[in-house]
Amino acid sequence: MTGEDPWARLARLTPARIGLGRAGAGLPTIEVLRFGLAHAQARDAVHTPMDAGEVAAGIEALGFTTLTVASAATDRATYLRRPDLGRALSEDGLAALTQEPAEPVDLAIVVADGLSARAVHEGAAGFLTAFKPHIDKAGWSLAPVVVATQGRVALGDGIGAALKARAVVVLIGERPGLSSPDSLGVYLTFAPRVGRSDAERNCISNVRPAGLSHELAAFKLEWLLREALLRGITGVSLKDGSGVALEAAPRSELLGDASKADPAP
Repeated sequence: MTGEDPWARLARLTPARIGLGRAGAGLPTIEVLRFGLAHAQARDAVHTPMDAGEVAAGIEALGFTTLTVASAATDRATYLRRPDLGRALSEDGLAALTQEPAEPVDLAIVVADGLSARAVHEGAAGFLTAFKPHIDKAGWSLAPVVVATQGRVALGDGIGAALKARAVVVLIGERPGLSSPDSLGVYLTFAPRVGRSDAERNCISNVRPAGLSHELAAFKLEWLLREALLRGITGVSLKDGSGVALEAAPRSELLGDASKADPAP
């Protein structure tokens, strides 16, 4: 073969492990080490606990009020073995929410560790920074942002119902792959109540520096939330039609500070 290896060209276009080469009957040592590092990062993402106080402080610095609750899973081992407990509030958590003012609100936001506390620590405040102008512009009323430990996506249903929210958004650390231990998921559910199914939610996935930007994810969520409140639906009944609006959006709205940088030569 002459010229560039075609696998090398393809490998530059994806983080997937392709065209790794070989050393005898096995992989090159460098690729074995990279795989081991990626696996260790994924395990750390799952098992490292979230510092709820630190996350709440970062969110409060943006001008939000916060509450901290826990799911019915008392520790990480229980959370991993019993997904059902991660979907339910602890007794103390439910009591804390029922003490909040009873006035209905348009939106409740839940920030949960999920399967990657790293994703929440590195991405939640950045996403909320991008999404806050959309909230302010639309004039949506907002419950305190709830920071939840040992939480799964469906935990937002009980939280949203307790806060009398028309819709709930759950920011949660996604299951880490071998190249994405920092991936944040954004789930939207209209009329939250315990027992909602995943088919009744919309998901914006892979929100991270190497994936979907905070600004673009916030733009998509604003479109979905606006349509959800207007039509009274989410999930498979609500298709993401933000692409048309995306074409007309100012570049600065989608790229944030990056759009102000000097263009590349």
